[in-house]
Amino acid sequence: MKLGVMSPVLASMSMEEAVKYLSELGVQCFEIGAGGFPGKAHLDPKDYLNNPEKVQWLKDLLKKYNVEISAISCHGNPVHPDKAIAEKFHNEFVDAMKVAVLLGVDTIIGFSGCPGDCETSKKPNWVTCAWPDDFTEILKWQWEEVLIPYWKKTAALAKEIGIKKIAFEMHPGFCVYNPMTLLKLREAVGDIIGANFDPSHLYWQGIDPCEAIKYLEGAIYHFHAKDTKIDAANTAKNGVLDTQNYGKILQRSWVFRTVGYGHSKEEWNNIISALKATGYDGAISIEHEDGLMSPKEGLEKAVALLKEAIIYENAGEMWWA
Repeated sequence: MKLGVMSPVLASMSMEEAVKYLSELGVQCFEIGAGGFPGKAHLDPKDYLNNPEKVQWLKDLLKKYNVEISAISCHGNPVHPDKAIAEKFHNEFVDAMKVAVLLGVDTIIGFSGCPGDCETSKKPNWVTCAWPDDFTEILKWQWEEVLIPYWKKTAALAKEIGIKKIAFEMHPGFCVYNPMTLLKLREAVGDIIGANFDPSHLYWQGIDPCEAIKYLEGAIYHFHAKDTKIDAANTAKNGVLDTQNYGKILQRSWVFRTVGYGHSKEEWNNIISALKATGYDGAISIEHEDGLMSPKEGLEKAVALLKEAIIYENAGEMWWA
């Protein structure tokens, strides 16, 4: 495994400043946003496509600081019911795939997206219950008429471009939000589809990350290290479906925290061990969205904890058995 960082937390830095800073922290890989919600602060594909000198510049920069790219991120909603919004997200995703291949990267990270409830919808409609029957009808339409056809077509395009892995972040608000829905889309589209496993979005749903990792064995293509703190008192009163602003830290049922501030180091040791046991040996990429810590403080605390938790080497022969 290798210690990594997702780029948006360093948006105030130039590409070279960010890579140099990560190298000095002992970070080994960089997950770079190239469109969609992560933005293009460090990598705008249009600056690199048809510009081999720029591509070589970035490759040389990364080599200089001994940092590699773990994946290119372009989270969006390419099946948004507003056709103009969907097209924008789709085009950015395609450009991100193209620049990834130019940089020697075969993994793209994003969201599955969420359609509306019919052809004339204007906003996405995330279904969270099975009754009344309206909701099951919406789900059937979303998956069979929109989601699966779109990703079959886009997966074929990804293969043509040279992408081998499309890693979906399982995120509430989108059709793929838990292991079951991830595997449902993977079964329909093919094994180019896998997970960008982020425990933070699973914790508040009541999902045990270690059990989910075992359930997804062989289908985890990237990993986000982000924590969530569950407020037991607020959850006891209001449950976990919380639509309050993330800034209401004392009122919410849960908030995102940097690694170690939602769950213990022992929990993170267990997560890393579950990943290793199921064959995952890729990046452990820190995503920092902690409302109580500055970008640098939150990031550096996560780096310190994960440096100890990550299993870098293969075990080899069990010489004691």
